[in-house]
Amino acid sequence: MTGAELYDEIGTEYSFGRRTDPRWMAAILAAVGDAGSIIDVGAGTGSYEPNDRTVLAVEPSGEMVRQRPPGACPTVRAVAEALPVRDHAADVALAVLTVHHWTDWRRGLAELRRVAPRQIVLAYDTRRHTEFWFVREYVPEVAALELTRPSAPDIANELGASSVTPLPLPWDFTDGVFPAYWRRPAAYLDPRVRSACSALAQTAPAAVERGISRLRADVHSGRWHERHQDLLALDQWDAGFRLIVSHG
Repeated sequence: MTGAELYDEIGTEYSFGRRTDPRWMAAILAAVGDAGSIIDVGAGTGSYEPNDRTVLAVEPSGEMVRQRPPGACPTVRAVAEALPVRDHAADVALAVLTVHHWTDWRRGLAELRRVAPRQIVLAYDTRRHTEFWFVREYVPEVAALELTRPSAPDIANELGASSVTPLPLPWDFTDGVFPAYWRRPAAYLDPRVRSACSALAQTAPAAVERGISRLRADVHSGRWHERHQDLLALDQWDAGFRLIVSHG
């Protein structure tokens, strides 16, 4: 299943679970700097698009395009591996949590280099996700999927990154990425939260339901909180998210 097909199927409530977090937005804006034009590749609903400069969104999923807010920047339906713009069309090519869905991620990164002299990619270290308590203790089947995806170090190496900045998850993070609720386990009991996590959508439903049943029991009994007292004392946690910047 392609990324577009996946999000056409699972993304009907994506805008509910995936809301812009201002702390990530600030990091992206700092990386963008004074760039006047941006191509946002795999733009989704536009959660991290600057609104004070020229932006072109590229998104293959019709469902994602449908959920873009009124007044959002122009959008073209296309895939990262074949961007329908000329060479050096913008100052920055931006790709936020999308590379792991591309059919040919190396070709897609080459396209980012073709269309802009600076590339900004938000990705994650897949190994860190396999260590997440939800995966390790409840749905270990997710690990096999994660390890097939391009990891942040691979992406940084392919781009010849000039900087790689960790983006820890605050405990009250507002964007429902898969590990966002690392300190709020009851959130995963909400099917709307789970529907915004592609890793769960691509894992066998029986495995997910089995894990959720165990998690529900552990949350209600207090066993989860006893087991993870160390997490409850933290204000943020490094889930492996990295902001990668490359010049060229």
